[in-house]
Amino acid sequence: MRRKLVLFDQIQYLLSGPKSAFSASHNGARLIGAIFYYCSEASRDDIVPSQWYEELFPKLSKLSCLLKNVDLVDGRFIDVNNHSIVRDERMLRRMLKFKAIARAFLGAPSVQEELKRNMEIAMSGIKHKPPLSFSKSSEREPMVISSLKPISDFLGISAQQRKELRLTVCSQVARHQIWTNALEEILKGLKLEIEFLKCYCPRKGVHMGEQIVSTCLSFLSETANCHDQESSSSWMRPKPIRVVDCPSSSTHKWEEVLEMFNDLINCLRDEKELSFHVSKVEVMREGLNQIKDLSVDKNIPYTEVRHQEGLVQKRLMKTLGHSSRCLFTLLQYYLYGTMSNMEVEISGGLHQVGGRDKFFLCMGKLVTSDEENMIWSGIKQLDRALGIFKFAWETAGMKGTLELQGHIWCVGAKCRMLTYRGNLFFVHGISL
Repeated sequence: MRRKLVLFDQIQYLLSGPKSAFSASHNGARLIGAIFYYCSEASRDDIVPSQWYEELFPKLSKLSCLLKNVDLVDGRFIDVNNHSIVRDERMLRRMLKFKAIARAFLGAPSVQEELKRNMEIAMSGIKHKPPLSFSKSSEREPMVISSLKPISDFLGISAQQRKELRLTVCSQVARHQIWTNALEEILKGLKLEIEFLKCYCPRKGVHMGEQIVSTCLSFLSETANCHDQESSSSWMRPKPIRVVDCPSSSTHKWEEVLEMFNDLINCLRDEKELSFHVSKVEVMREGLNQIKDLSVDKNIPYTEVRHQEGLVQKRLMKTLGHSSRCLFTLLQYYLYGTMSNMEVEISGGLHQVGGRDKFFLCMGKLVTSDEENMIWSGIKQLDRALGIFKFAWETAGMKGTLELQGHIWCVGAKCRMLTYRGNLFFVHGISL
C-alpha cells in the first residue's frame, strides 16, 4: 500500500509541479515519460485509493477543456476541425498529460461500472455476448503498429499463416505503381513541410533538403511509366526513340534514389519539425536498399519497361519480411492512401464467443470533447486500425468471423452507440 501511495504522490508532483520543469524540451520529454510510467504503474495495481481519482479529476476536466479541438491522431498533433498540424509544444505537453491521466482513469470503479452497464444494454439482444473488455490493465495499454508482426502476435496467427499473409500482402502492395506512388506521396508531404519551415527557419540543411526532395521527385517523374497500360493497349503505343549518342542519359538505377534518401536523412535528421516525414523516408530506405542494383530506362520498348517493373516487384516480394516496416507502410498506402503512424491508444483485446466460429476485437481511444468532429475523428482513426487487423485476419485464413468494436472515452460524455462502415462504436463518459 505504501508503494501505491508513493506512486500517486509522484504523479501529482509531475502534473502540478512548476511550469519551468517543462521549459526545456529534453526535460519535458523526460517528465512526460515519467507521467506515462507512473500512470501505467498505478493502473496495474488492483486497488487504487479513491482519493487519487478525486484529486486528479479536476485536472483531467481542465485539460479536457483546454484541448477541446485538438487531438493526437496516428502520431500527429492536429486540429480536428480543419485537420491542420498544431505546432504548439505547450499544448502537446498538455495533451500527453491528458492521455496519461485519462488512461489511468479507465480503471476507476465508476468508469468500469458505466462501461459494463452500457455494454449490457447494447448487447441485450445478442445470445452469445463477448466478455467485457478493458477490465484488465493490460487491455488499457497503448499499442504502436509499425509492421505485420504485432498484428499477428495480437491475433494469434501461426507461423505458416504468417508466411501466407506476407506473400499475399507483398503480391498486392509491391507492384511498381504502388511503390513509386508511395515514394512520391512521402516526398510531396515532406516538401510541403519544408516550404513551411523555410518561412521562419531558413537553415542551410533545410535548403539542401528541399533541393534533394526536388531532385528525387524529378527522378520519379522521369522514370514514371509513360505507357499507361490501363489507358491504351500495347499495340497502340509508338516505339520510343533511342538516344544513341548518349545511351546513359535515359538509364538510371534505383541506387541514385537510395543515395539521395541517405543525404536527405543526414540533412534533416536534427529538424524535429520534420521528424514525422523523415521517419517515413528512413522506412522506405529499406525497400530502396533491396532494389538499388536494378535499372530504370523508359526509352525502351514497352515490354522491356514492364520487365523492369516486374523485377522491382519480384525483388520487393522476396526481400520485404513479415517484420518489415517498409512493407507495412506500403500496405497502409494500399488500403487507405495514407502512410501515417498507426497507433492504438487503448489496445483492448480479442475475445472468442459462441464456440469457435465468432470473435470480437475491441479497441479504444481517448478524446477531449464529445463534439461531433472530435468523435468522428476518433471513430475514423479506430476504424483504420481495426480494419487492418481484420484484413490480416482474413488474408491469413483465420477460422471464424471477426467482429469489430470501437470504444471512445470522453470526460462527461453521454453514452451512445454509432455505426461506421458496418462496425459498432461506443462513446463512454469518464466521471467520478
